Amino acid sequence: MTDVRRQVRDHVRTNPGVHFNALTRNLDIATGQAQYHLHRLGRNDDVVAEEVRGRTHYFDPEYDPWERRLVALYRRETARDIITLLLEAESLAATTLADRLDLARSTVSWNLDSLADADVVDLSYGDRGQVEATLTRPEETVRCLEAVTPSLADRLVDRFVRLVDDGLYGED
Repeated sequence: MTDVRRQVRDHVRTNPGVHFNALTRNLDIATGQAQYHLHRLGRNDDVVAEEVRGRTHYFDPEYDPWERRLVALYRRETARDIITLLLEAESLAATTLADRLDLARSTVSWNLDSLADADVVDLSYGDRGQVEATLTRPEETVRCLEAVTPSLADRLVDRFVRLVDDGLYGED
């Protein structure tokens, strides 16, 4: 195994769910070089790729599909904030999440749909007809997320996207 390929594999192992752009930026390697080594690592089952909402994330093969989707979404600020609130409160209405996070309801709804598609949350209608979110596997969520801390670059990109969304769509 070449030194660069080993670096890529080790970076994926120490940063589960890293997306392609972050990997190239963090390792300071060319896009084509990263693609080549990720492809080779994938063929040898040293790295697994998971596409979630338009972004490809890379993992060590020890992560199962549910864990990969959870971690990939957790690397995004709004989804991370929603998961954190649900870990604290068990179940919350979508409107309550929007209020607590000071976000547009459409933003929370989009993120809840992403989390539901990944089987991270269950969505149901409460007594008043409001959408309520509950984590599907709270204990496993805690265990899996203990190993993941989003990078500063991920957090900055999330903040930029939120600013752009607020500028384009404003508040509900």
